[in-house]
This record gives sequence, structure tokens and C-alpha cells, in this order.
Amino acid sequence: MPHSTIAEQELPPDQMEEDTDLPDATITKDEHIDGESDSGTLTDGPQKQDVKLEDLFNDEDSDDEEFPSSSAPDGKVESSPPAAPVQVAPAAKYTDPEIMLAFYQRLFPFRYLFQWLNHAIKPSNDFAHREFAFTLQSDAYLRYQSFMTGDLLRKQVLQQNPSRFEIGPVYSANPRDRKTLRKATAFRPIAKELVFDLDLTDYDEIRTCCDKANICHKCWSFVTMAIKVVDAALREDFGFEHIMWVYSGRRGAHAWISDKRARNMDDSRRKALAGYLEVVKGGSQSGKKVNVRRPLHPHLARSLEILKPYFGHEILEEQDPFASDKGSERLLSLLPDAALVAALRKKWDAAPNRTSTYKWADIDSVAKSGASKTLDGKALLEAKQDIVLEYTYPRLDVEVSKKQIHLLKSPFVIHPGTGRVCVPINLSKLEKFDPLGVPTVTELLGEIDEYDSTTMKTEEDDGGDGKEGGGKVTADYEKTSLKPYVEYFKTYVASLLKAEKGAVVKREREEDGMEF
Repeated sequence: MPHSTIAEQELPPDQMEEDTDLPDATITKDEHIDGESDSGTLTDGPQKQDVKLEDLFNDEDSDDEEFPSSSAPDGKVESSPPAAPVQVAPAAKYTDPEIMLAFYQRLFPFRYLFQWLNHAIKPSNDFAHREFAFTLQSDAYLRYQSFMTGDLLRKQVLQQNPSRFEIGPVYSANPRDRKTLRKATAFRPIAKELVFDLDLTDYDEIRTCCDKANICHKCWSFVTMAIKVVDAALREDFGFEHIMWVYSGRRGAHAWISDKRARNMDDSRRKALAGYLEVVKGGSQSGKKVNVRRPLHPHLARSLEILKPYFGHEILEEQDPFASDKGSERLLSLLPDAALVAALRKKWDAAPNRTSTYKWADIDSVAKSGASKTLDGKALLEAKQDIVLEYTYPRLDVEVSKKQIHLLKSPFVIHPGTGRVCVPINLSKLEKFDPLGVPTVTELLGEIDEYDSTTMKTEEDDGGDGKEGGGKVTADYEKTSLKPYVEYFKTYVASLLKAEKGAVVKREREEDGMEF
């Protein structure tokens, strides 16, 4: 019988911070049938999971066990004993093992992550057959990990202490058992959240403030615009309700659509939906990138209304994309009339420091002056609409959305380059979301220690013993600036569970032939 493969591989350094489609693992000589290597590294082979009865249902317990407090009684949480203050060295890396372990142990919302992916309180195959992939501190990559409960996932994360982990699809069988199945077709993806990926590197040809992995508040506006357009389309055109946007930790955002109808979409439907939202095409190649039919599709007409206010300030003023000679020529190449283009070029050559705002206004003023006898006003209006779309419409990495098997990093993991937490974005406060203000892991651990030391001193001054009273123990995340993000995630998950439960009740009534 052949040895089972170990799902561990090295990724190139330039891919370690990205979300990529990952190949299957290769066979190594140190693998064993039981799924453990000689080095003790977790593998993807079939593993016997010793699951106690209490482990199967302990996700219904209070949050005290999920989010342990540093003042909790000794022994309350077997897998997470009370943690001592973490002294972060000035030169410590965000992914230092000690820092990451403290974060997972004290701050990561495993309970709500389990409920989100399980779609219920009690464990089901929606979670048990879900693939997880770990990036270890050594940069080794472990695929096809699976867990019966959220508590088992938490215990494994604390044991392996990955620098991050990613979420894959729900399979027709347990991912750990895939090598034992008689037919390859017996192991296939059957469900996965519909996901979308926004990355500011895709805007490098039009953003003038930053490039590559760098971002600032000016270019973050591109993400804000994109979220508004895509979210509106998903809700109004497709009827999805459970949409969560998550900051990627550095230069983008991910959308997770958890409606059951979205999770069950096959690849052909995912591809069609992604194509529906793809308007700007052509990558970094020259030429017109927006070619849409008239009259405009209702989605595009709505998108234009959303984007017009941003074009004037965020694009023309903040980015000033037409100020340079190259930018001016790009703008002129998108206009439909040769005589108008010649007149504008002459005007701008005479005033080389003219800003994008003035150049945009010049298009109409020169057109009205009669510089061109052949100008088609309707064609000019449509060209201007296309320009607005090219410089504001979402630039999605549609490949991420087309396949169920794509892996995407989990919400609330730490971005290894910035140390920031991949937090969900509250859409009611979208305009105020500050990617540069998202807390880093070291800041959060420092906030816990500061809170605990202040509380200890206050209670000692009051004559207490330095321990919290008989009231509810304060969870560690509540002591930090991570609290509003966890609370938002908790509310989102509760809404999803309510909808899932309602669907089950409705189906049971229909099966019983009951009328109400």
C-alpha cells in the first residue's frame, strides 16, 4: 500500500503574503501511513481524531472558554491556560512564535469562526469536511487539514502555531480521508462561499500616490468605491444578503458571500457572475479598457451614479492622473474626435502645469467652442462615461471567484508583512474605515497588558486582592481595539445562523405537509 502524501511544501517568498491557487502536495520520503512525519510535522494523511463527546458540543458554551481572560482561574481552559504578560521586544517580528501563540490563545475568535463556517451551533459536515491550510513558521504549507469542531481547530492552531491559515471548500468527504477513497470522483468540492478579491496593485496604472504593496488613504478610496459598487450589485441584482467584507491586512479587501445559494454555486455559475462584474479589461496593456453597450445596463447605470461623486475629488483632485504628459495622452486617446483632441493638445501644451480637474473641464469647454465641426455630442458623452468607469470601476481579480477550490486566508489572521489583523469591515462605517489604523498584533497584546496592569492597580488601591470580582470575566479581546471588529463579526454570524435555522424549519414544514 503506498504511503500517504504529506501536504507540506515550500512557497516562493513572493507568494507567501498573497492568496494563490495552491497545487497538491508532493510525496516525501519521511511520510508514514498514519499521517505523521518523523519530525512530528502535521500532515494531510488520514489521521484518527480522538474526539470526546464533550468536544463535539462544547461550542455551545459561554464565550469565557473561547476568549480566555488573563485573570481567569487556573485550569479553566485546558488548551489555553492563563497567559502571562507578553513582553514584546522592540525588534520582534509580527510572526515571532511567541507573539503568534499569544494572539491565537487570547484574541482569535475561533468560536465565531466555527459558527460562521458550520452554519449552525452544533457541529456538522459543513465544518468537518472543510479544508484548512496552514502556513507554518518555517514557510512550509500544510493542505487538506480538517477538524470535527471549532475547539479541535483551535487546539491544532495552538499546537502548530501557524503564521496564518487559509480556508478552502467543503468536500464530499473528509479531506483527511481523500487518499483512502476508492474512486477519485468520490472526493470533490461541493460548497464554498462565493468570494471576491480586491487588490490595489491592480490599480497601479491609474493610482499616482503609491504602487506595488504600498498604500495610503488616497488610494484606499479605490477600495471604498469598489466595495460600494460590488456590494450593491450582489444585493440588488442577485439578492444575496450575507456578505462580509474583510480587510486583507495590507492593500486590499475580500468579500465572503455566505448565503446558501451562493455557497452551492458550481464553477460555471461563479464564472458567469464574475464576468457580470468585470468591466475594466486589458490589464496593463494600452488601449481602451472599457467597452460597454448602450443603453447602459442597469448595473452600470447604478454604478456610474455611485462613482460620479468620487471621480471629481478622489480621482481628479487626489490622484491627478492627467497632469503628466503620459496621463494627458492617455486621456486624449480615449476621446472620439480627432479635431477635439488636436485642440485640447494645443491648449495643454501651452499650459503644461494644468491640473486634471481643469483638463477634464476643458473637454466640454473646447467642445462647445466649436473647435470641431464633426463632433458627435452623444459619442463624447459616452466616451466620458467610459473614462469615469475606467478610473473608478472595481478591478477584481476574477480568477479568485471562478472556482470552488480556491483557498483564501481566514478573517482575523495576521498579515505577516504589516502585522495588522485581517478584520471585517463594517459597511455602515465604510467611509471611515482606516486600513492604516487597523491594530497590529503587537499593539493588541500591549493593550491587554496595559488593561490588566491598570485594573490590578485600581483594585489594589481599593483594598482588593488584584483579581476581578464575581461578575462576568472580561474577555481579552474586550480589553483591546479589536473589540468592535469581533462584535461586528459576531453580529454577522448571528444573522447568518438565524437565516439558516429559518430555512431548515421551513423545509421541515414543507416535508411534513404542514400549512400555516
